[in-house]
Amino acid sequence: MAVKRAVIAAIVGQFGHPRGAAGSVVGWVMAHRRSNRQRHSRVVALPGVQPTEKVPEIGFGPGLAIAGLSRCAGGTGRVSVIGHSEVMLRQAARRNGAAIAAGRVTLSRASVDQLPPALGGLFDAIVAVNSLGLWPAPASGLSSYAGGCDPAGASPSPPSLVGGQDPAARQIQVLLQGAGYTTARTEALDLEPAVACVLTASPDPACSRSPPASGLTS
Repeated sequence: MAVKRAVIAAIVGQFGHPRGAAGSVVGWVMAHRRSNRQRHSRVVALPGVQPTEKVPEIGFGPGLAIAGLSRCAGGTGRVSVIGHSEVMLRQAARRNGAAIAAGRVTLSRASVDQLPPALGGLFDAIVAVNSLGLWPAPASGLSSYAGGCDPAGASPSPPSLVGGQDPAARQIQVLLQGAGYTTARTEALDLEPAVACVLTASPDPACSRSPPASGLTS
């Protein structure tokens, strides 16, 4: 029993920070599990990303959401993603090589509280799928993005947070409100397992345009 618990703990830890050969296997599972692919595609569609917008994704995993985001921002928009796993960075780079080569996507290995340098600290929306629960300090991380409003008039939607149950959605709302985000609403995604996605906006008096909804998942 103790060995079984140790094995389970090791696998769970890999999902939080994939590394080595085991991390490569975990990345493959993330990329090919049907429910995970569905979750990413549905969450990416919620923010309504426009072709001219700059969008960071926090915790990109094997790069499933990047493809959808880069298509949405396929005009002059840019997608800049950060994560702390070298294994996931390599998998995401392979999966999105064409968009990276075209200059639409930039990948960086960085901590959650570091704004993607390619965006110059400014953005229009944030997306995070299945990662909020793994952040070392979620409240601090969310707060670090609250001031990223583009002075051209865009108001960023903070990350949508995805949880599998209503209590998870309520916890996400509390975190967002504590970090200064407002107008949170929950979108139920009819998936198996069920997913609740919390969308919110970052208030800034200097920003006049209504923000698109962004998504974070936990």
